[in-house]
Amino acid sequence: MAELSTKQKILQASIRLFNDNGLANVRLQQIAREIGISVGNLAYHFRNKEAIVDGINEDLYQEASEILSTYRVYPNLIDFDHQLTKYHCFIQKYPFYFLDLPEIQRQYPEIHARRRVLISKMITQIRKRFDFNQQRGLVMEEPAAGRYDSIAEATWVLITFWIPQNMVRTTNDSVNIRQFKEMVWHQFHPYFTEKGRAEFEQLIVPILQQS
Repeated sequence: MAELSTKQKILQASIRLFNDNGLANVRLQQIAREIGISVGNLAYHFRNKEAIVDGINEDLYQEASEILSTYRVYPNLIDFDHQLTKYHCFIQKYPFYFLDLPEIQRQYPEIHARRRVLISKMITQIRKRFDFNQQRGLVMEEPAAGRYDSIAEATWVLITFWIPQNMVRTTNDSVNIRQFKEMVWHQFHPYFTEKGRAEFEQLIVPILQQS
């Protein structure tokens, strides 16, 4: 494995410190100390903390975009389950991005604007899954106007905030993926048809049991 460059080490150390201490509470001196370099050496690569946050956001935005691009890779429920696996890894890697919402909105408006785009795409994808699986006969007709819109938003909240909140409440650095997926699938399960429940039992339950 190739050795990380100083720039990569700075970004990785910053992510760890932001996750552990919160974005607002981390100083350049702490980041430099974390990887054993001087503040001057750090400033050679990133002129200030904002530049570090921008660097992290570029990687973060690319990773999030790649997850969103996996929409509808498979023509069945496994598609969403695979995407949930990717979301689980992503959110555990960057919990500060979801916990420090007011700080990012106030101090980093450009990052906040890009996040709003990601949120919109994510909710839209979740909502479209209801339409797609209704066409396949797996999901019942919408019981009331706007119901699936509300569930899509609630599912987005669950996906993006349940993991970081659990990481805060427990001493573990990781959140059980089976528990995470079950929480999300519970949003869909009441609206499955008999055919939908059968596909869920056949394809998704075995995956959950192995998690």
